[in-house]
Amino acid sequence: MDNGIGAEFHFQALRPDLILDAIESIGVFPETGLLALNSYENRVYQFRSDQGIRYVVKFYRPHRWSNEQIQEEHDYALALAAEDIPIAVPVVIEGKTLFEYQGYRFGLFPSIGGRAFEVDNLEQLESVGRFIGRIHQYGAMQPFKYRESLTPAILGDEPYRYLRESDIVSSSMQNAFFTVVEQVLDKAKKIWQQHSFTSIRLHGDLHPSNILWTPDGPGFVDLDDAKQGPAVQDLWMMLTGDRQQQLLQIDILLEGYQEFCDFDAKQLALIEPLRAFRMVHYNAWLAKRWQDPAFPMNFPWFGDIKYWEQQTLAFKEQLSALNEPPLSLPSFN
Repeated sequence: MDNGIGAEFHFQALRPDLILDAIESIGVFPETGLLALNSYENRVYQFRSDQGIRYVVKFYRPHRWSNEQIQEEHDYALALAAEDIPIAVPVVIEGKTLFEYQGYRFGLFPSIGGRAFEVDNLEQLESVGRFIGRIHQYGAMQPFKYRESLTPAILGDEPYRYLRESDIVSSSMQNAFFTVVEQVLDKAKKIWQQHSFTSIRLHGDLHPSNILWTPDGPGFVDLDDAKQGPAVQDLWMMLTGDRQQQLLQIDILLEGYQEFCDFDAKQLALIEPLRAFRMVHYNAWLAKRWQDPAFPMNFPWFGDIKYWEQQTLAFKEQLSALNEPPLSLPSFN
């Protein structure tokens, strides 16, 4: 769905007076100023209403998702919350969760307070695994109708083509960079094709920053990248450190996960391919958004020759990781 068109339409017109007018158009009246939150793909602001309620308003990047895809995201969040899963849900006003004002689509969410989720805290990790298991238990009941499926084409081939055609890579690094990226993609796709898996509804972008730790445990946010795909997609981004550390982390995650949902151990072989696809996708995402003024301001190092030297080295290391045996847990053997 994201074909780079969004790069032609920035958020310059989304000024504070327009944001406030949009919020007030749905009957919510901010009492405080707008606090911009750390989001680049969309524009997200926190405020307190005249009723003393803290909200987050999210303006969706134009042309990225269809109305049906955004609505399906909202409906999925509401359905998960109805299953007592602690996830940020859109506010329903007069039966609607997706609103429009002067061409901008937006949603309103209650603000979830909490501190950062600690991936090295094994007790927290097990609790997160338990809730991911519950999310997947529900997500496996039926497929998405409008959201994308996670595929090598979407995550790897299409971003790779965009990078080649964008001329964003420093000319002196193009040969070295694209040579190793091609090798990485070839290897990742071969591994992917060797494994069949059940495709389920996913959070899709479950990195630690999308989990807050509240007094009641984990709180999940941001279903913007919800997709169909293998269950391991919602697990692997919490794995850090060397192989032994990752083995411990995935073991703890799955200990909680499998209280609610079975896990196919063969999917562990998809971790490094998924990491490889994400690396390619990330670079293409920055390239696609480079005309948005927020990106050069927040990613000033992107495009510098040193960056492409570092990326070339990172892809060489990823190629080595793809050639290593996948993670394997004794309890699954």
